[in-house]
Amino acid sequence: MRTARFRRTRRASAVAFVSAVTLTALAACGTSSSDNGGGSEGGGSSDPSAPLDPKTKVTLTIDCMPSAAKAAELKEWKEDVAEFNKTYPNVTIEGRSTPGQCLEPPRFTAMLKAKSQPDVFYTYFTDLPQVLDNDGAADISAYVTDKTVPLLKDIDPNVLGSLKQDGKLYGLPTSNYTMGLLVNRKLFKDAGLDPDAPPRTWDEVRAAAKKIAGLGNGIAGFGEYSAGNTGGWHFTAQMYSVGGEVVDASGKKAAFNNDLGKQVAKNLHAMRWEDDSMGKTQLLQWGDLQKQIATDKLGMFLAAPDDIAYMVQQLGAKYENFGMGPIPGAKNTLAGGNNYMIKKGISGDKIKAAVAWLNFKNLSVGKGQFAWARTKADGLPVGVPQPNFWLGESKTTDDAARVENATMPVANFKTFMDNPVAGKAEPPKAQEVYKVLDNVMSGLLTNKDADIDKLLATAETQVNQVLAHQ
Repeated sequence: MRTARFRRTRRASAVAFVSAVTLTALAACGTSSSDNGGGSEGGGSSDPSAPLDPKTKVTLTIDCMPSAAKAAELKEWKEDVAEFNKTYPNVTIEGRSTPGQCLEPPRFTAMLKAKSQPDVFYTYFTDLPQVLDNDGAADISAYVTDKTVPLLKDIDPNVLGSLKQDGKLYGLPTSNYTMGLLVNRKLFKDAGLDPDAPPRTWDEVRAAAKKIAGLGNGIAGFGEYSAGNTGGWHFTAQMYSVGGEVVDASGKKAAFNNDLGKQVAKNLHAMRWEDDSMGKTQLLQWGDLQKQIATDKLGMFLAAPDDIAYMVQQLGAKYENFGMGPIPGAKNTLAGGNNYMIKKGISGDKIKAAVAWLNFKNLSVGKGQFAWARTKADGLPVGVPQPNFWLGESKTTDDAARVENATMPVANFKTFMDNPVAGKAEPPKAQEVYKVLDNVMSGLLTNKDADIDKLLATAETQVNQVLAHQ
């Protein structure tokens, strides 16, 4: 498993796998190549750094094609396949989709163990260890160059670093995120606060939360998770925000039972019990806080920017009601994202075709997922500040296109965008660590007499046990 997160998470729901769907009219002339581990199938160069020869004939299976329920996204996928085939007419893209979410954790793990993943398969940054443990992904370092991915130099090296191990590259990103402070602009105004200047320190968060909670009518000032591994996930984010760690640099020892860990815990406990600014309903997990803030019952919580699009599209909220600032404390913030990997053992031609497709679909400013004018025309959101893994001229161009085609007030996110905070990856054995830290969060938020020292010490012992079995 990876981080317990909504669209980025494989929800543990019973999802029937839909059989492969061929999305190009050229399926008849493209047949699956044998998984011969390298070489050329269609007369292309055997040099891995050379771009794909347009004459090369291969079929690629790719998962996480949008389902029929996502009509606009599926339309764009089909359009991109057709556009891609103008350059590479002999590459057949066979898209696979699952209703709702892409893959749930048990199925993903079973797929890796059975070596049944498609040629190009969707993963999350934190999946890399599991994929490599199962010998599932090809080392694509030699195939990814400034010739095959022309904007490679403009991709944030920290994002690419999440897809590397021992200097070898195993995937190409589709999106990234860093966490910040999501605010309800209406409640901020009602409480006499400036929604364009969200709190920048945890002391300011506490003061603002008290004012918002003072509005009454069951409104909470600040919300937190404490169940379903999301409590531990957010405890980690808060530790990062004050300059702390959850696991030490060796990856083998817990690092939160210290002054910074106690600072985070005491602040949350005080907000819950002394200030009564976090609401009485606790043991919340992902989805609960989104519903609260979307219905004007919550003033703020830690989130990634795409929560906003989710709340508008799924909960009927309005973009103009939300804003974002950087994570309070701003020492670091939790970062993550998703990507595609390429199955180990497939031919060199298939790897080249996969890199060519991923470059077109996900790594080209103005094309594929970054064709913002098309996104707007198709009624999909434009203006959410992330994913944005671009640097340099690419970032300037992409940011301008987002603003030009925005379907939401991008000024509401200016504080977040103008004050970037360095992102830190999730800890090793993240889900198991988060499960332990859920107990810390639930203890703080459900027990007025919680023994903070004991909660942290117990969690430290348990996390050390988790980390000892790697």
